[in-house]
Amino acid sequence: MELEGRTAIITGASRGIGRSIAELFAAEGASVALVSRSADSLEEVAGGIRAAGGAAHVIAADVTVPDAAERIVAETTAAFSSVDVLVNNAGGNSFMAPISDLRPSGWHKAIALNLDSAVQLIQAALPALTASGHGSIVNVSSVTALRAAPLLGAYGAAKAALVSATQTLAVELGTQPVRVNALVPGWIATDLTEFLRHGDGLEESVLSRVPMGRWGRPEEIAQAALFLAGDRSSFMTGQSLVVDGGLSTNP
Repeated sequence: MELEGRTAIITGASRGIGRSIAELFAAEGASVALVSRSADSLEEVAGGIRAAGGAAHVIAADVTVPDAAERIVAETTAAFSSVDVLVNNAGGNSFMAPISDLRPSGWHKAIALNLDSAVQLIQAALPALTASGHGSIVNVSSVTALRAAPLLGAYGAAKAALVSATQTLAVELGTQPVRVNALVPGWIATDLTEFLRHGDGLEESVLSRVPMGRWGRPEEIAQAALFLAGDRSSFMTGQSLVVDGGLSTNP
């Protein structure tokens, strides 16, 4: 098993991509610390992992709260003694508006969730990741980081900044035993994209730009996350792994 004996913190683990990553990592031998605001949803995920013979610890936390990062790392090390992998998956966007009409509060909310929370968790987890001797940070960005994102400008800007931070951290940590990479999903069939899949004409418009002509599945992103987290990518840092069905190849 690729992650046997390792501990992974996964934010946004109660559903969608985060849940698929947590379940796959546990199946590959990792002890997983599941982070989300909903304790009940996390317990459901943890229950399934434990029933399959895996180890899971639930941490109900809002990653945008300033002291959450330190608590998440402390609870993880108390439960499993180490931190080997950090997956910054928590994120999302609850509104659509052109940048010209964005209120400052909306902009700051998007940046806090999609960028600031990841940086704070990296800072809190770095000592443990370094001590592990094979630390791996996987920052889940978005294809909106690579191209214009009309009506999703704050979200796209935050995800682009996360890619930039990934590259800088990789250089800053280059001689340390911690790798930092970004995972860049395209349009994935999760709760966060449900409005696009059921809106009038929206699904056809979205998929018309995806060469493979379909939505990605959360488990497909989880497989990419496993590659970045484990030893198969041991000489890889500062990179962005794009899994988007070809969307980013379109102008």
